[in-house]
Amino acid sequence: MTETTAIKKKDIRDLTLEQITEAMVSWGEKPFRAKQVFEWLWKKRARSFDEMTNLSQSLRQKLSDAFTFNTIKPDVVQKSNDGTVKIGFRLNDGNLVEGVLIPTAKRMTACVSSQVGCSLSCTFCATGYLKRQRNLKHYEVFDQVAIIDEIAQKQFDIPLSNIVFMGMGEPLLNYKEVLDGINHITHPDQMGMSPSRITLSTAGITKMIKKMADDGVRFNLALSLHAATNEKRSKIMPINDSNSLEDLVEALNYFYDETGSRITLEYCVINEVNDHPEDAEELARFARQITCKINLIEYNPIENANYLGSSGNRIDAFAKQLEKRRLIVNVRRSRGKDIDAACGQLANKN
Repeated sequence: MTETTAIKKKDIRDLTLEQITEAMVSWGEKPFRAKQVFEWLWKKRARSFDEMTNLSQSLRQKLSDAFTFNTIKPDVVQKSNDGTVKIGFRLNDGNLVEGVLIPTAKRMTACVSSQVGCSLSCTFCATGYLKRQRNLKHYEVFDQVAIIDEIAQKQFDIPLSNIVFMGMGEPLLNYKEVLDGINHITHPDQMGMSPSRITLSTAGITKMIKKMADDGVRFNLALSLHAATNEKRSKIMPINDSNSLEDLVEALNYFYDETGSRITLEYCVINEVNDHPEDAEELARFARQITCKINLIEYNPIENANYLGSSGNRIDAFAKQLEKRRLIVNVRRSRGKDIDAACGQLANKN
């Protein structure tokens, strides 16, 4: 006795325009129908075949029979007292990831995720305590941005101006899907956002930083640094054991030389962990080795760790010490803390 298994259908958004064209021709359709479908997928941001109203009902049925069309959906939407919006996205397989809309006077920023959970186990980050379930697909990355843009326009009447890959997961451990998603987001015939408005944040995967440089990416790069000696950084970020600060300096300089894009160093200021004057001096020494600017970020306490954020005065003193070393420093105050939407707090809590 033999078992027969159904052939697994491909997701329509895993196909190139050429592959969709081949399908159309094989069905006796004109090749231009493929361009119409592709436009629905990536420019008009359709979420079902039924939305493709310039296609006949019979063609839509053929598409539905031949392909799946998996989309993500906003499951829980919470709004902070400061206007920040956190969205829990339900994936087709039931998993959940979170994204954040951060409105300010000058910009409308989407913070998006790249993985379900995370494998890096940074001790100060809520996502680091979640088991990594899987990588996101490129269209799930795209859908987060599309949905957050809709929310921005609906609630604030302003479209997205910026995207940061600073949500759940390590983007460089999902390299291909994240870059494919960014390509759809930035393609002029698709979502059409400028690459210069996108920042990818990494905990520091040196070989992948170099690969990005070799691939000629045009978006911005941020390094989640948080400590400027190997001993201190390895205690709070185990990834440092295999990607040392010396190796990161080499990789970041290579990235700058190849792309001309200045690096952003992100540094969560944690009380009595990395906020002493000597920590500022160590950070200054590290920063002077690369072309960069520094973002000092208010730390947001989480349930799983006993860390506390430094006081505003202590952060300001830390910043002044860096500025005396002629470094470019910005202090980023917390947004969305009351709904667990601030930096380091994403953990699928609603």
